Amino acid sequence: MQTYPNPLQDNPAYSVVKQYFVDVDDTVAQKIVVHKNGDRGIHFRRAGPRQKVYFKSDEVHACIVTCGGLCPGLNTVIREIVCGLHYMYGVSKIIGIDGGYMGFYSKNTVTLTPKVVNDIHKRGGTVLGTSRGGHDTSKIVDSIQDRGINQVYVIGGDGTQKGAAVIYEEVRRRGLKVSVAGIPKTIDNDIPVIDRSFGFDTAVEEAQRAINAAHVEAESTENGIGVVKLMGRYSGFIAMYATLASRDVDCCLIPESPFFLEGKGGLFQFIRKRLKENGHMVIVIAEGAGQDLLTESMQSMGQQDASGNKQLQDVGFWISHRIKVHTFAIRASRNS
Repeated sequence: MQTYPNPLQDNPAYSVVKQYFVDVDDTVAQKIVVHKNGDRGIHFRRAGPRQKVYFKSDEVHACIVTCGGLCPGLNTVIREIVCGLHYMYGVSKIIGIDGGYMGFYSKNTVTLTPKVVNDIHKRGGTVLGTSRGGHDTSKIVDSIQDRGINQVYVIGGDGTQKGAAVIYEEVRRRGLKVSVAGIPKTIDNDIPVIDRSFGFDTAVEEAQRAINAAHVEAESTENGIGVVKLMGRYSGFIAMYATLASRDVDCCLIPESPFFLEGKGGLFQFIRKRLKENGHMVIVIAEGAGQDLLTESMQSMGQQDASGNKQLQDVGFWISHRIKVHTFAIRASRNS
């Protein structure tokens, strides 16, 4: 494809920075430490501005879409894309797709300018609206083609990015000069190489509020146990960071570390020990932890939500129930 000089090389705010541009062959290793004779592992292309770009600024017609659940910082991301395209690259035609993927073919678009997005980072949610599902690849690409869009910025989680990959394949099949950029949306912070995914810090802060409330209630009751379930389907970053920050948590259960209830070294034994020592305790559990322990009758039987994510059972309710049953059994045995 034909390339053009990056407009940033003429921007005084960037051109003075030595080695500002990223080499096209630069990569970032997923694993920092590798064995001498071992596999070098997976490498990712390094992000950053290149010296050559594939679109002229006045020919770019960009669109932004947000899909899936809400996440702190969504409006900030939208704002930064718009301001970056406008001020850094001189792009003037940017629209927002209203209502997720289905908005490509069922709703109106929103014109986005720096003035329009100036204060949106102060608001919650997403100004573009969102939805789950509604992914009709042919209709979406038809809309992209009909509107003359050549840059698509997709903000979303696992299901959304799978959809973006399918859109890219259809774009390539049709031979269209369209770039599809996926911006991962996950407060779980479960993205390799990236230190912080947007929304993660806010999630940890809010989690500490719940932990503090649970601690106050547990401390006010004899043998009180506070159970706090936090987000984290397959990773326990929020639960772990909130635990380390609060210092009021006695036990943190995450998907990466399997646990068991009964017997020596089990959760029940630890609960009895902690209550005996302190008279109360707080347990934090990530939503994806302990799913293997739930009885088969409670399993979701492979059900998925509209975005294609596996529906997990409520491990918070389950573990609370099991703790209550165990506690009552102990009391009953003592009374008898």
